[in-house]
Amino acid sequence: KSRKTADPTADPSLRLDADKHQDEAPSKTKLCVKAAKEHHIPQDPNKILENKVMESVLELSYVKVSVVEMTCSGDADSEGIVSRSVSSHSDLIPGVYEGGLKIWECTFDLMDYFSEAEIQFTNKTVLDLGCGAGLLGIVALRGKADRVHFQDYNSTVIDEITLPNVVANCINKGRRMDSGKDRTASKPPLKRPKIAEGSPDELNKCRFFSGEWSQVSQLLLGSNKPFSKYDIILTSETIYNPDYYSALHDTLAQLLDKNGHVYLASKVHYFGVGGGIYLFEKFIEEKNVFRTSIVKRIDQGLQRCIMEIAFKDSS
Repeated sequence: KSRKTADPTADPSLRLDADKHQDEAPSKTKLCVKAAKEHHIPQDPNKILENKVMESVLELSYVKVSVVEMTCSGDADSEGIVSRSVSSHSDLIPGVYEGGLKIWECTFDLMDYFSEAEIQFTNKTVLDLGCGAGLLGIVALRGKADRVHFQDYNSTVIDEITLPNVVANCINKGRRMDSGKDRTASKPPLKRPKIAEGSPDELNKCRFFSGEWSQVSQLLLGSNKPFSKYDIILTSETIYNPDYYSALHDTLAQLLDKNGHVYLASKVHYFGVGGGIYLFEKFIEEKNVFRTSIVKRIDQGLQRCIMEIAFKDSS
């Protein structure tokens, strides 16, 4: 089934419709200060894949979220985001749940752009910011990035979605993303993940964090562990709420290497919430720290854009 025509009601984990947060009421709530936490990979990565059912899209494995919604309870859903998202039929609960259980359309726009623009990840340090399923970071891993870090607002998303996806794709590391323009979302029968034999080298390149952006920045910059700023920061559908722009801008300024690049995918406008690519572009211009460039526009469905961001004084 084409990813542009996939039925989101049939597979709620692969939400490819173009109206993220469209039906949500406008929010004036500031981004809650959720403490940062690092999530560690267990010695036996198979534990992460227990009770998970995997599907695939563009030769990338991902957890079937409808199964997570049925099985994730108690300590596994300590934030209560799975139960609240299901009961409220909502993909956004401001300050509580920020949409990380779904795979959104702009993620695929950015993956397409990587191929079209021949973005090189070899030996780069990469951050998948607001990662959700973590597909962007997984693509960077497959592109021979030196290190890839994943961040999401919700710890449940990291534990139940991101970590299993990364582990499953590292186990299947022999498979590579097709670079053709006519890629389609494969819909094989549901399957249990393969058993890992040891910990693949790719997993040793990864770190996982949950929490609000400023808190994660503080954790990274204040850690005793060696930390170098990111050559590339990838982020998709994170500018839907203007209340979050200041925190996002400051995080990029703190974590991006002086000659690094941010690749941001977004809809032109998020109906009901108020954010969008041009509003964020104006916000950045007023801060006078970064330069921006719209490197791709997509007109199918709701208009979407890819923006490249770099420091004004970068080479």
